[in-house]
Amino acid sequence: MSLLLAIFIIATALLFVTGLYSLLVTRNLIRIVMSLEILTKGVTLIMLGAGYINGNMAAAQAYVITIIILEVVLLAVATGIVLGVYRRNGSLNARKLNNLKG
Repeated sequence: MSLLLAIFIIATALLFVTGLYSLLVTRNLIRIVMSLEILTKGVTLIMLGAGYINGNMAAAQAYVITIIILEVVLLAVATGIVLGVYRRNGSLNARKLNNLKG
């Protein structure tokens, strides 16, 4: 394994762990959406690294394009939900969302 590949794997693992940690720690809804974005960026880079290691970059790139499309849809829907929650409650703190009734 080359040094460049090892650095790439360490960087993607750090990106994934950073997104997971910030997702678990924060209570702000905007930060939660940003944490999901960081987490999915880490996953896409890990997929590319796995495709490079296995020698099957075409399949890895197809999976990454699919993940990016799903990520954009997730971002648009989550941002809309966060804006609706802010307009209704006046706060982005997830702990204050106890009055969600249908």
